[in-house]
Amino acid sequence: MSGNKERKSQGVPEEALANQGTSSLTDAVEQVAKQQQSQTSEIEKNKKVLFHLQNELHDLEKQIASVSAETKEIEKQICQQDAAIENAKLQCGNLETQIKSLHTENVKLKFDIEAAQEDFEEHKLRYNEYYAKIKEHKVSLGAIESKWSFMTVLHEKRDLVKKLKKMKEELMQNLQNPGGNHIKQLQEDITELKDKIITVKESITEKTCFLEEEKKTHEKLRKEIEVQHKRYGAILKRLHCQVNKIQSNKRQWQWNIHQLEKTAAELRKRIGMKD
Repeated sequence: MSGNKERKSQGVPEEALANQGTSSLTDAVEQVAKQQQSQTSEIEKNKKVLFHLQNELHDLEKQIASVSAETKEIEKQICQQDAAIENAKLQCGNLETQIKSLHTENVKLKFDIEAAQEDFEEHKLRYNEYYAKIKEHKVSLGAIESKWSFMTVLHEKRDLVKKLKKMKEELMQNLQNPGGNHIKQLQEDITELKDKIITVKESITEKTCFLEEEKKTHEKLRKEIEVQHKRYGAILKRLHCQVNKIQSNKRQWQWNIHQLEKTAAELRKRIGMKD
């Protein structure tokens, strides 16, 4: 009995110790579980932070690539701008050369216009002199024609010939009648009339030849006047065309020079802005 009591008295502490050990183990397990849960939570949190950092890193890499591409594009634009500036400088040089050439051509055209104007004035003066001579010749020709009184004489002679022919016919009829003195007188009158008729015919022939020569001369002069008029008209027309063409070319060159100067000014302005 006493032994049982001792065992009982000794068993109580062992049970207490066992309970105490079990409680400590449970606490330890709980603590470990809590630590694991805390670590798991921390790991999840770190994973989220890592994922966020990875996203930010990816965005930064994209931004770096975009900035790099933009930098390359800017460098390309700078190279293009440099090439454009060099090209603009070359164009400015070419434009300046063209302006100098156009200025020289303009001066030459100015001299050509002045020479053409002088030539035109000289031809105009010659034409006026020739026109004055033609006018004077027309006046003199009109005066000569007014002196051609033989035309009136010619018509009178023709009337006289008709009258004499009529008288001849009457005399021929009178010859049918006998009468010596009368016949002789009539024959003498007929002979005289024949002589007059021959003289008048010769005069008519001479005047007709002279009139034909004058007509030929007048026709020749008229044709020469027409030829000279056409010639000088063609010269005047050609000179007017040349003057108009030169003036048109001058206006076109002046407009081209103005446009080139304007373009050169714009290119200089652009070059100044680029510099």
